[in-house]
Amino acid sequence: MSPSVSADAVAVPRRAGGFGRIGDWGTQVGAIFGLEARKLSHDPSELLLRAVQPALWLVVFGGVFSAVHAIDTGPYTYLQFLTPGVLAQSVLFIAIFYGIASIRERELGIITKFLVSPAPRTILVGGRGLAASLRGLSQALLVVLIATALGVRLNPAPLAIVGVVVVIVLGSALFSTLSMIIASLVKTQERFLGIGQLLTMPLFFASNAIYPLSLMPGWLRPVAYANPLTYLVDALRTLMLPHETGLFPLGVDIAVLVGVTVALVLIESRLYPRMAQ
Repeated sequence: MSPSVSADAVAVPRRAGGFGRIGDWGTQVGAIFGLEARKLSHDPSELLLRAVQPALWLVVFGGVFSAVHAIDTGPYTYLQFLTPGVLAQSVLFIAIFYGIASIRERELGIITKFLVSPAPRTILVGGRGLAASLRGLSQALLVVLIATALGVRLNPAPLAIVGVVVVIVLGSALFSTLSMIIASLVKTQERFLGIGQLLTMPLFFASNAIYPLSLMPGWLRPVAYANPLTYLVDALRTLMLPHETGLFPLGVDIAVLVGVTVALVLIESRLYPRMAQ
């Protein structure tokens, strides 16, 4: 886990004249991004440690299933098919435990400083969700490097790369906001960790991350269609694999990710004051 940042280290911009302009909101979000960047700079080894799990999925799981040809992945090798799924899994696993930082910040009084700032709660929550993408993007770079070293051919088009960055930011914001909702409801680190661990595996396996939806039993497919991770994986697969069309149009994937993220931000903006109690 990243080391905590003291309450005195948080510079919350104050009102200078009328508040409510886009520039003021941008300043608030920038302060939140700066806080997250400082956390990462204090312990960059955390990112390397988190790279172990996706490396094992690609090297061991991907290597075994590529050798046995047990899963039909169409024109792609299994490692190609798996790489976007492992990237989505990495984003999920990092973001779903992001809320534990909120619990620590409540204990340090940082949440109170955020709440007394003039920023709307939706900006605070949304900014924190977007700031979580710093971890997701750094993890994505590691996954792509590992996959490339294993000989996986990915789409090098600049627009595709930009699209991957946008989708990772959306996925990180979605699952980190879900994590903050859980933290607002349970408040203790022990209970939060238990619920986080309970959620990650069902979300991961009830998606198309490691196998096509066509292989799922009929009763599980509706769950997969309701699972936002399915749309994150599908968007990444469409952008990262050459000539891939995906299960859904890319616009549908992005619309689902944006819609769910906005809904979660609105929910957490109502719950966020609980974190200061």
